[in-house]
Amino acid sequence: MNDALKIGILYSTTGPYGAMGVDARDGAMLAVEDNAKKSGRVIEPVFYDPHASLQGYLDGAQQMLRADCRHIVGTITSAARKEVIPLVEKHDGLLWYMCPYEGFEANESVIYIGGCPNQHLIPAFEYLIPRFGARPYLTGANYVWGWEMNRLARELIANAGGEILGERYLPLEETSVERIITEIAERRPSFVLNNLIGPSSYAFLEAMKALGEKDPFFRPENCPVVSCDLMECELDLIARGAATGQLCAASYFDTLDTAENRDFKSRAALRYGRERRISSVFASAYVAVDLCVAAILAAGTDEPQAVRREVQGRKWPSLLGALEIDGRTNHAALPFHLGRINDDNGFDVIASRPALAADPYLTQRGTAMPAKLRVVS
Repeated sequence: MNDALKIGILYSTTGPYGAMGVDARDGAMLAVEDNAKKSGRVIEPVFYDPHASLQGYLDGAQQMLRADCRHIVGTITSAARKEVIPLVEKHDGLLWYMCPYEGFEANESVIYIGGCPNQHLIPAFEYLIPRFGARPYLTGANYVWGWEMNRLARELIANAGGEILGERYLPLEETSVERIITEIAERRPSFVLNNLIGPSSYAFLEAMKALGEKDPFFRPENCPVVSCDLMECELDLIARGAATGQLCAASYFDTLDTAENRDFKSRAALRYGRERRISSVFASAYVAVDLCVAAILAAGTDEPQAVRREVQGRKWPSLLGALEIDGRTNHAALPFHLGRINDDNGFDVIASRPALAADPYLTQRGTAMPAKLRVVS
């Protein structure tokens, strides 16, 4: 443990989710700096940018593992995570994944710091349905995140005695949303679940703003759009004011008024400037690196099995609260917050819950449901 401690950082800073990748990289790098100062250890970040290519993620992970970098903090999308996991398993590494995802996964080679549906989607619906009704419209990116999130949404609405009024998918980076907007205008749902990603999501929110200007029924206070993957770092990529009033579920928002967050934002401001808002991916990447380093030092080795046992053996102080990793699933218990986008391109927190234990397979709820057709625009 006298050599430099290597931590792999694997994020794409370009492509449809590039803004999230930049924030995740910067949050991870800040944690490396903070932990080096705090521990006195030399911590060497090994960064690789896959440029939104699945092959790039594999190449980056392979380079890190071959260079004796046994811990990788990274990947944004589920497609990238699922691509990298077999390689991490093969080389006896540990992947620290910190993005919200669709659940139905648990792996001994992954520590999950990002929320699963019982930590974001389900509490969001429990807030929305009593206030707006149980007749939503579902949109999504045409890959695993959109499919699985909307599948769970169908089940939640069926259990609530409601009705799905429409469901459409777009390829990544597709911005032609007119067909979806036309259907929403015709069917007049209670609210809209937005599982689009990047430019598709931005175009959709801008089109919903225009629809609300023509018909007050579709203003956010009457028919909100709720997302589980929209971050502060993306709001400046949306036309100014187009997303104001819309909702997002997350485990962290920049505006949380806690002593821990104020202190964290002060440190981040010294590194990146006070004008920068901190997103949930920035915060979660920071927490992932912080926990990874602390567990390695506590274990006295970077051997993944020993580190995993150390992580599961206690509660860890973190920006997200006292962090506890479930030994059965390797998932973190996380708080739930629902934010409303304000005129300053930030989030006002309108509802919160204390840390929810992860339930990635929804064992506390029935999940059996008939298959239904997915319509791809």
